[in-house]
Amino acid sequence: VLKALKRSGNKTGMILHSDRGSQFTSKEFTDFCKEHGITQSMSRPGCPYDNAPMERYFNTLKSELIYLRKFSTEESLFVEVNAYAYGWYNNQRPHSHNGGIPLAEVA
Repeated sequence: VLKALKRSGNKTGMILHSDRGSQFTSKEFTDFCKEHGITQSMSRPGCPYDNAPMERYFNTLKSELIYLRKFSTEESLFVEVNAYAYGWYNNQRPHSHNGGIPLAEVA
């Protein structure tokens, strides 16, 4: 969330979709969202399909990066995941749901 706020120049109006994990429903986090003008959107109780796009992303991340490599440090894992997410996945990787176009070209 902090990275998204920073990239947006702290603009309000962001929507954060998550499951109903305790980290997202805690008073501290909900207060943080209100302070920063973030609207929380959550999966309905007992309905994991609401969060299917994120579950699919994490499945892809694991199969295309995590399970194929060994990371000697937490820092090296962080660097590689960051490069995958913000470099390859969004800007270069073809996505079948939009005709093989990278996400950044559609947005």
